[in-house]
Formats: sequence, structure tokens, C-alpha cells
Amino acid sequence: MDWTAQVDDYCERLGPGLMAEPANALTNLAFIAVALWLWPKSGGVERLLCLLLLAIGIGSGLFHTYAASWAGLADTVPILLYILVYIYAANLRIVGLPVWGALAGVAVALPVMILGGRVFAMIPGFEASAFYWPVPVLIAGYALWARKRAPLVARGWAIGAGVLVLSLVARSVDDALCPVWPVGTHFAWHLLNAAMLGWMITVLRRHRLEPDGVGR
Repeated sequence: MDWTAQVDDYCERLGPGLMAEPANALTNLAFIAVALWLWPKSGGVERLLCLLLLAIGIGSGLFHTYAASWAGLADTVPILLYILVYIYAANLRIVGLPVWGALAGVAVALPVMILGGRVFAMIPGFEASAFYWPVPVLIAGYALWARKRAPLVARGWAIGAGVLVLSLVARSVDDALCPVWPVGTHFAWHLLNAAMLGWMITVLRRHRLEPDGVGR
């Protein structure tokens, strides 16, 4: 694989250059801003999530400026790590599993998400973001499980799943709307996703400070 190969997957990019996607590049500052804002209020695994959120902003910023395959890896790896670390934290703090059980849950979740991505890839309209669509389904499943055991957390996760769906729609229609909206909609994915990922950290922090169910 040529790691220096140029990638042109987004409506806004019409040519080479570091600022060929100004909206897509600059909106990554939202991830960095949210991470820095949450850092002083966070503790334990929340701080690791903040660091990963910061890495998401940096990695995505590199991808939307250099637009190379190596930068694409810098974009996607922190996102995957954030998801897996969050699953671990949810299993440990909210579900109330021991460390080994929380890790086992992560090990199970990864192939399930990969399989789910393949399923979504076969559904018309979902192909562009197939890898990500299993995530709101997973969050909604956790929220449904926690609705009686930790209702405030469940409500928070439901809100997070809803915002993620909106952000995925923005990511998915980028190419389709390009003829009528040349900037595209990928920048909205960044803004909504930054808010959603920050909110998910906030849900964990609130539960740590004021537990309302299992995992206390």
C-alpha cells in the first residue's frame, strides 16, 4: 500500500494543497476545544478519553490537510480507540463488571462492530459511513439496558446516540449534496461528533460524581 497516495473522498476537496478543505480542516478544532475544556473536570479513564478526543482532532486535521493514506490512519485509529476505551469504561463503571469482564466485553464488541459495518455496507444509503453505523446502535443498546438501573446515564446515552445519528447523516450525504452545496456537509460531522464525544465523557463524569445506579 502506498501510504503517500492522495485521497479525494470529500466534496470540499477540489484539488491539491493543505487548505483545499478549509471547512473540513478548521472544524477539527472543535475536537481539540472540547477535549481541553473537559480535561480539568475529568478524572481517571475520562482523561484518557479526553486525550483520545484531542488525538481525533489532530488526526482528522492531518487527514483533511495532507489528504494522504497515512493521515487517514491517523484519523481513524484514535476514533476506534475512543470507542473501545469507552466500552471498557461503560462495562466497568455502569454495567458493574470486573476488570476482566470489562475487557472481555471490549473483545466481543470489536468483531460485532466489524460484522455490523459489513451489514450496513449492504444497505443502500449507508455505505459511506458503514463502519460507524453500528456505534449508535450499540450505544442505544447500552441505554436500553441501563434505563432502570441507571436512568440518568441511560438518558445521556440515548441523547448521545441521537446526536451521533445526526452526525452520521451529515457525513453520509456529503457527496450527494455536493452539486447543490459545494462545501459539502462533512464539516457538520466534525462539529456534531465533537459535541457528541464530549457529551459521552460528560455522562461518565456525572455518574462518577453522582451515581444513580449500578457500578457505584
